[in-house]
Amino acid sequence: MRAWMVALLSAAVLMLSGCGYNKLQQQDEAVKASWSEVVNQYQRRADLIPNLVEVVKGYAAQEQKVLIGVTEARAQANSIQVTPQVLDNPELFQKYQAAQGQLTQALSHLMAVTENYPQLKSDQRFADLQSQLEGTENRITVARNRYIAAVESYNVTVRSFPVNLTAKMFDFKVKPNFTVANEQQIATAPAVSFDTSTPAMPGSPAPAATPPAAKP
Repeated sequence: MRAWMVALLSAAVLMLSGCGYNKLQQQDEAVKASWSEVVNQYQRRADLIPNLVEVVKGYAAQEQKVLIGVTEARAQANSIQVTPQVLDNPELFQKYQAAQGQLTQALSHLMAVTENYPQLKSDQRFADLQSQLEGTENRITVARNRYIAAVESYNVTVRSFPVNLTAKMFDFKVKPNFTVANEQQIATAPAVSFDTSTPAMPGSPAPAATPPAAKP
């Protein structure tokens, strides 16, 4: 009896490996791992934002609309629970992507505004945070590309015959992927009109008064 059990178990293992089950498992784990890296880099960016906002506020407190926009976009992105189940929920995945896109756009507004404040740009804290933010954005791009590639491979396997039969049997479903419909818009810095009556920083010399025009 024991020999028969071993033989049946061996046959089952061979059947599962031959019908693509092992490949599905491996690719599913690869998708989860690459997704974890995407989330990790997005969280790294979110962690930089409070300090960045505080530094900018010290030089450009009057840019309330931009500062509030970044803070609210960060809060919205962080409010979405990012669990592995997101990968099986296209609607929630799209919502998460949209929230991160809004945060990217809000950050582009903030960085555009900082161009009008030379003292801010020369602040070492701002320079360090800007460098970290740029590095993080690059890591996000790399992580997203790896996730896109992993999902493409997995989805092709899930849809291919005869592995698709195994996928249906064990509930392996097609996973959502990132779209690029609004990537160009998000990546383009917006046009910003600056207030020319910017108040001076504390301790900065006041601008010289313009002498009245001489009467004829």
